[in-house]
Amino acid sequence: MDTDGRITFDLPLRSAEGRQLLLRLRPKKGLPEKTVHLLDLEPADDGRRRAVLGPHPLLAEGRWDVYLLREPGSRRQRLRPGLRDLRALVDGHLHDWPSPLAVRIPYVTRDGHLAVRAWLRPAHAEVDGIDVTHRSMTVGARLHGATLLEGAVVCLRRRGGNGTLHVVEPRAGRDGRSFSFTVDHEELAAGTSAESGVWDVFMQPAAGAPLIRVARLLDDVADRKEVFVYPTVTLDGAGVRPYFTVDNDLSVTVTKAG
Repeated sequence: MDTDGRITFDLPLRSAEGRQLLLRLRPKKGLPEKTVHLLDLEPADDGRRRAVLGPHPLLAEGRWDVYLLREPGSRRQRLRPGLRDLRALVDGHLHDWPSPLAVRIPYVTRDGHLAVRAWLRPAHAEVDGIDVTHRSMTVGARLHGATLLEGAVVCLRRRGGNGTLHVVEPRAGRDGRSFSFTVDHEELAAGTSAESGVWDVFMQPAAGAPLIRVARLLDDVADRKEVFVYPTVTLDGAGVRPYFTVDNDLSVTVTKAG
């Protein structure tokens, strides 16, 4: 991986063993395949075959499975990963990213195959830290592709709650992009109905502006949900816990007893 999003694939193949790589955007369950991207394999100096996925065109958001095509139109063969050099991605959260934000992370699927996780968003709010205490959670983040203006608020939107919002005032940094906010556990639990609920976290950078999802995308971790696990705080029969979704977006779950 390069810092500009370029991915170089090296394969231990002789010249006659492979012609192209095919990247397929994994369709949602029950839907047909719609999007593929082909890369030519070229001879490399070390006798391998090499394909390069440049920063353009931008990949649509989703998971892209990687296949070998030995001949154009031949049967696809899934690839297994060797060494993945992702060092260029580790400090991605320290850089300024333009709009639209385009991120790619090669990763290993649960069944051991190579895939690329891609995000493509008009703007982004990158989480840089979460501090959980008994009473509240404080989140630090930074905007990319947008700046904080008058009327900026953080919105927690109840999933499946007909647009129910819990609004929090952010504390803005001097650069106009960094901010932090604190969510009171008791207030969020009180705003959740008798059933349990999930609140998705957004930043609205100005009054009336489109909501920007708060997430952690700018490093080398393709799937954060099972890696970054935060404690559940219990108060008055309700458990409150921040977590990262399968898309690395920040949400808060509220679980009520009984």
